[in-house]
Formats: sequence, C-alpha cells, structure tokens
Amino acid sequence: MALTACLEHPVVGVELCKTENNEVRIPLDEGGDVDILFVIDNSGSMAEEQARLARNFEAFARRLDEMGAHYRIGVTTTDSGNPRCEAAVTTPEGGDLVLRSCLDRLGEGAFQFGDVDAAFACTDVCKLGGDALAITPTATDLDPERRARPWIEKIDDVSNLPAGVEVADAFACFGPQGIDGCGHEQPLESMYLALKKALAPGEDHYGFMRDNALLSVVLVTDETDCSYEPAFKDIFIADKTFWEDPSGLSPTSATCWNAGVQCSGPGPVYAGCEPANFGIDGEPGAADADAVLRPISRYVDLLEKIRADKQLIDPSREVLVSLIAGVPAGYQDGEIEIPYAEAEVGSEQDRNFGIAPGCVNSSDGSGSTAVPPVRERAVAEAFAGEARNLYSICEDDYTPALEGIARRIEKAFRPVCGTTMVADRDLETEALDADCKIQQRVDDEVIDLPPCLPVGEDDWAVPEGSSVCTIVLTDPRGLTPSTRDDMTAVHDPDSGAQTVPCDNRDTNVEFKLRRAGPRVRGATYTATCLSDAAEEC
Repeated sequence: MALTACLEHPVVGVELCKTENNEVRIPLDEGGDVDILFVIDNSGSMAEEQARLARNFEAFARRLDEMGAHYRIGVTTTDSGNPRCEAAVTTPEGGDLVLRSCLDRLGEGAFQFGDVDAAFACTDVCKLGGDALAITPTATDLDPERRARPWIEKIDDVSNLPAGVEVADAFACFGPQGIDGCGHEQPLESMYLALKKALAPGEDHYGFMRDNALLSVVLVTDETDCSYEPAFKDIFIADKTFWEDPSGLSPTSATCWNAGVQCSGPGPVYAGCEPANFGIDGEPGAADADAVLRPISRYVDLLEKIRADKQLIDPSREVLVSLIAGVPAGYQDGEIEIPYAEAEVGSEQDRNFGIAPGCVNSSDGSGSTAVPPVRERAVAEAFAGEARNLYSICEDDYTPALEGIARRIEKAFRPVCGTTMVADRDLETEALDADCKIQQRVDDEVIDLPPCLPVGEDDWAVPEGSSVCTIVLTDPRGLTPSTRDDMTAVHDPDSGAQTVPCDNRDTNVEFKLRRAGPRVRGATYTATCLSDAAEEC
C-alpha cells in the first residue's frame, strides 16, 4: 500500500507528496547475481565431450564478465550410484560439488574405463594442479566462517582463485570429471541432491545458492536419465522386465529408456517421446509413488519451489535449466527437430540404448553418438520460457552453446527502476538531483541506509562504519562528464540493441546498493522518493 506525507519543496515552490512503494526491491550489490550448477556426465563415453567443454569455457566466462555478473560455479557429476555400479569403484558423488584439478586425479584411475585411457581429456586442456588452484577462504551469507568453498566464485571482479588464475583456466582443470562414473547416469537426481545439499546446514556446499541470485543449471550428458527409485532397484538386478535383452547377464542403458520413456506413433520414426511413469509390472500410467524411475515432478517441483522462494525476495529472480545433450545441431534455433526413431533391431545401438541416436559427431573422427533426451528435456523445457534451451553435445565446438546459455542469464538480469518520476531538488545542475531515502528492514527493525561516497571519476565506496550504502543513478544518456551516475544500459544479445530500462515515461531513477561485507539475511529494501508530480495532499 502507498503511504503519503506532504513535504515542502522550495525548488518548485509547490507541495509534493512523498510516496513509499514497498514493491520496489533493491539488489544487494551491483550487477546480477547468478549461481551456476554444472552436472557433467562422467561415464565411459564422455572423454571428448569433457575436453570440449573445458576448451570452450572461456567464451562462457567472458560473457559473464561482460554482463557484470557476480557468479558462483559449482560442478558435480551424473554419478549418484546404481545397484550395477560398485560404490568402491565409481565413488558416486551423489550431488556433492567437486573442485579438484583433474591433474591431481590422473593417478587414481578417474580417466580409465576398462582398457581406455582418456588422460588427454585432462592433459590437453588443464595446466594447473595442487597449490596452483588453492581456493581462497570466503564467508557466505549463511555461514560467516571463512573457509575454502567447493566452488569457483567471482564477485565484484574478485575471484576466490589464486592471483593471476583466470576462471576459464581454473574450469579447464576443475571441469573434466573423468570417465570412471556409473554408466546408468542420473543427471536429474544428481541435480536434485546438489541443490538440496546447498540448502542443508552441515553439508559441505551449504550456502552455494544465494537467496536473491538467479539459478542456472546446465546438464551435460550423452545418455538418457536413469534416476531410479531405490525401492525398485531390482529392475537392475534380477527383475528383467525393462531389459532390452532379457537373456543378457546385465542390464544396459536401454533399461533406463524402457523404464522411463513412452513414444507415440507406429515407428520406426516416432511422432515424439515423452516421460512416463512405469510401474514394476512394466505398464505405463503408474502414480508418482509407484514409478520405478523417479517421477519428473520430483525435479520440477524442487526447482519451482526454489524459484518461488527467490521471488519472495526479488520478483525478477528466475531459475534456468539448459542441456548440452543428444539433440541435432541447429535444434536450439528451430532449424531441426529431435529425431526419435527405433534403432536397428539387434544392433549394438539397440541393445545398449533402446533408441536410435539423437545426434552423431561425424566431423571429429570419433563417430560418437548421443541418445535423444526425454526426461531431462522435459525438466529443462519447464523452465525454458519462449526460447529453446537444448544444445547439441555432438558439435566439435561448444562455444555457441555456452554463449547461448550465457545469453539466457544476461536476459534474465534487469536493473531495479523507480515506480514514479522523481523531482529534481536542484534545477541548476545538468543531472537529476533525486530526493530518495532507502531503508533496510529485517523483521520489525528498520534503518535508513547512507548514500555511497564518490571515489575517483566513476566509482563508489561504502562509508566507514556502514555495511551497505545506496546509489541512485539518474543519468540515462551521458549528460554529465562522470560515468558514475550513468543508468544501466541493457544489451539485447539477440538484436544487439542497447536500451536503458529505467529511462521511460514511468520513472527516471535506478537503484543499486553497494555492500562491504556479507548480505544481511532476511533483509528487504524499499525506496521513498519525492514525486515530480504536484498533488493535493
């Protein structure tokens, strides 16, 4: 509700009303906060793909820096265990964040799969190990103790990496996860566990997700999701209902396809394939509680709850989910659709995966294939908006995919504008001299925040004795020599146009905060400004 109070304003010589709008939300620091979780397939077929991701990551880090993002990057694997994967051999991460140089894990067999030695997936891209990647201890909003966190972060242009180490170079070593992970990949369950642990006090990466930050999840996998319900683990042991070859000695990844996907149409090319809840009897249509694979609702519901909690603090905050998976090149631009087709009966593709490839890499000489996504696609599409958010894992260069994911993050960032035209207290100056008060509220305690102090030609500083200060930007078109008061210009990654969202017929101010310490948990911020429109009070 609007609260009004009459004030004298000598500059314009009329009574104006000061209006407080409690819907104005102020970001806790400059730029946009985003927490990015990469879930990387570490099964035996992923060596080339991990190397490509690491090699092309510079494009992603560069775009984050260009948009002024304050970011954290965490990495986990698709290995959350399976009855057919011995825990002592695959050491499932189960959603734990992994932040250790691949060079330090070469001697532990991480890049060995049977007779395959895929050390190149690390050594071709990573040059740093051991102390060269020692993480600087930091505090978080939820944990004031300073300690080394299992993620990369860069906030206010300061990273938690050793001096001189760029984020892209660090990721080139932290990103490759090896190929010794379970072949029944669980990207969705690994994502779920990683996010739940980030919210659970006592877990190693508790606090990875910030309350007011965007969340971006990136799943990188070449196979179908096999996030199973432990109560029905026998479908991988003795119950052969979903096995492609019931006479075989062990189930293949086709079991995961058969237990969680239903295709429409007569084949051999299907009209489409969608997630389905299959019961232990092999029939689709089971209730969520009776499905042998975890229902899709488990993952969508968690992400929607995270988004809802964030939007209680900042209504603009979003959850984004993207895939680098088995879709054909050009799918993200609408040039081609995902092919869902029967594999040749009795072929190795049929026995191993139960479906024809969604894409094939024919240019790097590997001939590697990837299974078309269904379950993970459905989760990603629930958070896609109007844009497609699936990119091909079969491409030689992941730069377009990573830049596309960064564009979605950039488009989700919006500056915080006023809700009214604000009066100018000094008409003699070129710039708008806004009369605004910004307050911080924690429960029933309300304090006025001080303005930030000008530093040099274009920066601000927090006054001594304060932890937060306020900035009101008022210059939309470079009217003053200093850039310090310039409003945020938003670059549209698609059209290339620049706009200034806070320069419009509804308002002429933009709000920011600068902080000198951890955020105040539970704090909300409101702005009260002298309106430019004369009113009877």
